[in-house]
Amino acid sequence: MKAFFRLKIILFPVLLHFTVIVFLPSCVSAGAAQAEEYFTIGMAFFELGRFNDAEIWLNRAQAADRTMVASEYNLGRIAYETGRYSDAVRLFERVLSQDPNNVMALRAAAYSRIRNGDLEIALELYDRVLTLIPESADDGFNYALVLYAIERYEESEEVLNRYEIALEENPPSRLLLARIQKAQGKPEAIDNFAKWVIINDRPNPHGLLDYAIALEDAGLFARAIEQLDASLEALPQDTVNLRRSTIRFEKARILLSVDPDNNLGLEEFNAAISSGFSDVEAIQAILDDTRLFHAFREDIQRALDTIRERLRAEEEDDEDNEED
Repeated sequence: MKAFFRLKIILFPVLLHFTVIVFLPSCVSAGAAQAEEYFTIGMAFFELGRFNDAEIWLNRAQAADRTMVASEYNLGRIAYETGRYSDAVRLFERVLSQDPNNVMALRAAAYSRIRNGDLEIALELYDRVLTLIPESADDGFNYALVLYAIERYEESEEVLNRYEIALEENPPSRLLLARIQKAQGKPEAIDNFAKWVIINDRPNPHGLLDYAIALEDAGLFARAIEQLDASLEALPQDTVNLRRSTIRFEKARILLSVDPDNNLGLEEFNAAISSGFSDVEAIQAILDDTRLFHAFREDIQRALDTIRERLRAEEEDDEDNEED
């Protein structure tokens, strides 16, 4: 049985490097001098993390000198940092309307487009960046990452392979290459996952889980279990994007299918359920596997029935609350 659980990128780990830019003329008018003063105050508040105050003063700087691109750019930074990605897009692209080849604004606009879900536009922006600085491995990585997210795997792999030195030295690049190859069903994905583990000082539980699934797909079940254990060790507590119960369920599913009369599979299953795993489709997939040991089927069916009953009760409570 193919692995039921498949990971997608949930949060883009783009390399965010905002840079403070200042474009102030050496000989300034009274208005420009006032704008410079406002800008300095605004950036002081920005560095303190007082974004509301920073925004007030940067808006004053912008009003005092409309040609002051730095204020526009840093207002975009504030919008990004405070989660107003549509505003950030508007501000960064207004900078680009004045300076189309401003690499920092292009990157910042791309970050904001990604956060806003505009991946195709982000691709166009990264394409412009790489036209200006084709040697930038960081921008190449981000470009490849967006291509991967929209499932243009061959193109994504091609972009990454342009930066061989970065692949050798950069764990995120190696992990992305492994995931791209895994998505294409390429056996070399396993080698790249293994290389990523070697060069990675801080294990990524998502990456280890993906590695385990690639190993399972290749029929390397014992190694898959090892990586699932490593994933659990790298995830001491649940996060928004990954729960320990999910990893334990994956381990249970493999054990129950390839070693069906071993109690360890059922123990892992019960541990996953006790920890809150409640994906009824995934549990049903175990029951539908003809390799499942008959003695365990009743326990798993009972757990599934209990979860379904609880979910129905929660749904009815939600409906009652809506009516109230």
